[in-house]
Amino acid sequence: MKHLLLSTALIMAANAAFANTTEVTVGLQLEPPHLDPTSAAAGAIDQVLYSNVFEGLTRFGPDGSVNAGLAESWDISEDGLTYTFKLRSGVTFHDGTSFGSEDVVFSLDRARAEDSTNAQKALFAGIESVEAVDATTVKVTLKSPQGNFLFNMAWGDAVIVAEESIADIKSNPVGTGAFRFGDWKQGDSITLTRNADYWGDAAALESATFKFISEPTAAFAAMMAEDIDAFYSYPAPENLAQFEADPRFTVLAGNTEGETILAINNKMEPFNDVRVRKAVSMAIDRQAIIDGAMFGYGTPIGSHFAPHHPDYIDLTGNAPFDPEAAKALLAEAGYPDGFTTTLKLPPPSYARRGGEIIAAQLRAIGVETEISNLEWAQWLEQAFRGYDYGLTIVSHTEPMDIGIYARAEYYFQYDNADFQALIDKLSVETDPAMRSDLLKQAQTTISEDYVNGYLFQLALTSVVNAKLNGFWKDAPTQAVDLTAVSWSE
Repeated sequence: MKHLLLSTALIMAANAAFANTTEVTVGLQLEPPHLDPTSAAAGAIDQVLYSNVFEGLTRFGPDGSVNAGLAESWDISEDGLTYTFKLRSGVTFHDGTSFGSEDVVFSLDRARAEDSTNAQKALFAGIESVEAVDATTVKVTLKSPQGNFLFNMAWGDAVIVAEESIADIKSNPVGTGAFRFGDWKQGDSITLTRNADYWGDAAALESATFKFISEPTAAFAAMMAEDIDAFYSYPAPENLAQFEADPRFTVLAGNTEGETILAINNKMEPFNDVRVRKAVSMAIDRQAIIDGAMFGYGTPIGSHFAPHHPDYIDLTGNAPFDPEAAKALLAEAGYPDGFTTTLKLPPPSYARRGGEIIAAQLRAIGVETEISNLEWAQWLEQAFRGYDYGLTIVSHTEPMDIGIYARAEYYFQYDNADFQALIDKLSVETDPAMRSDLLKQAQTTISEDYVNGYLFQLALTSVVNAKLNGFWKDAPTQAVDLTAVSWSE
């Protein structure tokens, strides 16, 4: 009896301690290359810092809505050219300095400067001027109306930073969010601590640790041992059924903005021939990739557009799986015996596993691929910035980013003046019906130009402790927003 009473007491004590915990450890597959979301394309930076540490004038909600952020309200002029933002009062940065209109001016001017290294510099190109009217009022004047301006200001690339702390932002980020940066053990983890002086609702968690685990087998072991409390975008979909059957865990299956593509270097021979690009696209069996690499999680796409968006059109029929037709196109383009190219794969499992399947599918039409497995920093250097690739696989998880196809210098080097004009028109159009029509034209154009091989919309499958609440199921942006996460009793 004494042993039974002792055991019961220990269990009750353990449960009480568990229920009162204010710490969380979240697994991520990729580690950020640095901690400045305003000067890199790596989504891992936003996953750790968006909303948690850094905030913008507006912010995305878990449903993709655009909500007030550091700007509590705004007025738009009748001609659509002037946005006057009323900023929140009493906000301070984590180093104790005050937040105000001059910080907004500094951040937006820095992002749009000629020497800006912002990965989404185009978001700010339409700004004519930024003016501090008073300490809590900012006036932004645009060159022409922008239907998506408030949406653009919610991106992680548009967060507000301070001139006083900008020099060390890559290693010591200072924002206004509900969490402060604590520590970065490179190659292992990043720790955040609760901001006691936060202007809004305080976070329930006192601290949060992001643990970087690149190998799927290690991710599985860490979750099963409960060494981590959640794994955002769990990298081994074959394990999800096991987690679903275990009452200790909850599997969150939602949508992302991640168009997963077989990116093609459009300026490299033979991919500068649309027939070759079409042949590559028609050699791909999308469903086989979804089933083989993602265990059925994912939605086939035929363009660079999310299927859950109301303006989506299904263009998968432009590139049906047809190896014989693909061979004929290669022969017509002067490659009856095929050719050899590179296939450079970043770390995510959708890329590594999908790459093996795609290599076999391309081999069936005579296209041999030399596979290189790259770390994320290598991929950014070689493929994204260096154009040193023939084919690669990546998921573009930025929201509503079809406009990247209007950038001739972007890594797949697609240069189409008509498409660029179309995006220019879209950027100034405010009528919802007209915007819908232009978005459908944009989808159709890049699909029929076979700019890339469009594979599938990446599903977000996260595994979390069953007693952990407040995790986003969907990913309207690249973020592990912990501001509303808490443990249940």
